[in-house]
Amino acid sequence: MVNKVFDVVVIGAGPIGIAAAAHAKNNGLTPLVLEKGNSVGSAINEWGHVRLFTKWSYVVDKEVDKILNNQGWEKPCFDEIPTGKELLDSYLIPAAKSAELSQHISYNAEVIAIAKEGHSKHTTQDRDKMNFVIHYRDAEQDVHIVTAKAVIDASGTWSSPNPIGRDGLPVPGEIKHSDAIKYGIPDVLNTEREHYQRKTTLLIGGGHSAMNVGLNLIELQSSSPDTKVYWGLRGENLDKLLGGGINDKVPARRKLGLAAQSAINSGKLTLLPGLTVRRISRVEQGLKVEITSNGCNSHIYVDKIIVATGFRPNTQILSEIRLNLDEVVEAPRGIANMVDPNAHQCGAVPGHGAKELAHIDSNFYIVGMKSYGRAPSFLMLHGYEQVRSITAKLAGDDKAANEMRLTFPDSDTNKQRCC
Repeated sequence: MVNKVFDVVVIGAGPIGIAAAAHAKNNGLTPLVLEKGNSVGSAINEWGHVRLFTKWSYVVDKEVDKILNNQGWEKPCFDEIPTGKELLDSYLIPAAKSAELSQHISYNAEVIAIAKEGHSKHTTQDRDKMNFVIHYRDAEQDVHIVTAKAVIDASGTWSSPNPIGRDGLPVPGEIKHSDAIKYGIPDVLNTEREHYQRKTTLLIGGGHSAMNVGLNLIELQSSSPDTKVYWGLRGENLDKLLGGGINDKVPARRKLGLAAQSAINSGKLTLLPGLTVRRISRVEQGLKVEITSNGCNSHIYVDKIIVATGFRPNTQILSEIRLNLDEVVEAPRGIANMVDPNAHQCGAVPGHGAKELAHIDSNFYIVGMKSYGRAPSFLMLHGYEQVRSITAKLAGDDKAANEMRLTFPDSDTNKQRCC
């Protein structure tokens, strides 16, 4: 493997990474997918209990669909909304096991660094002529190197959750007491039930992931009345989140918002609007969380904290690559204004591809959720269009690369349905 030069190395075997491999093959390119987990979709496996907001028709790539159909895929009903586990079992795993793709995926391969061959970041001479070298670590912690003409980073953001602090930094005590803090969307009703049943939990976050967790905690509370829930929100106005706006366009989100509103009205959880956590310490009663809510300083005692405040891209492995990232949203500059929630409201992200996602080092691309930086409005169909365009560009088909072929199943080609 060391002596072979791949046409493209894809980092991550999630939905966008698998689609990138499929489109690369369709364009006559030889891909290698490096996945740090022991199976495809290792990140999705951690939130497999969560139901998506969009139908199957929004989460299946056309090229992967062709591969699956060729092997007699038992296609799900495209009008139904899958869970993460269903997406894995019925789509990603069969695709990864297909004859077309299985030979191109390496598991337990964690990419730790990327560079231009023989060139550090500051070396300019003949830089564009050099291939990329990708260093990855296997399950035994041995380091391997592969060489490629191009790199597509589809590693996502799941491994880089935002900390508790409103300033983007961990609050005092957050790292020290991380054993009692969970980031993301824990399975509080099943595999992690014992950690939250008959306990007091502080849930932090104002998005739909937080809503999912909150409603599950309330369901847990119905069978264990001594289960208590605080829900801390950084903002103070829930109207846009709980009803109207994007929720009217995505029925599953609207339903979730209405259920959250009902739970708040019933008093089954204690709402902490405008929450700032100042410090976390461990005392006899559990975790003492010093807070400011609605401008008032106080403290609460909890057993567990769940942080559902979103994710951010980790660019540590790219420190030797010349990137072109926006300073604020940390997305490629070509799409930063499209996805920045400070610049627009979710629902207006146009199709984009190789041109908009280009970096200073040519033939290097960040795609998928990671390409949106800190913006939360990514949709899989946009990721599929990204890799279709990029692989066409890498294959020398500029016409196909520059065409935007993104269409939505409901024929609405103008607006993104955020998921």
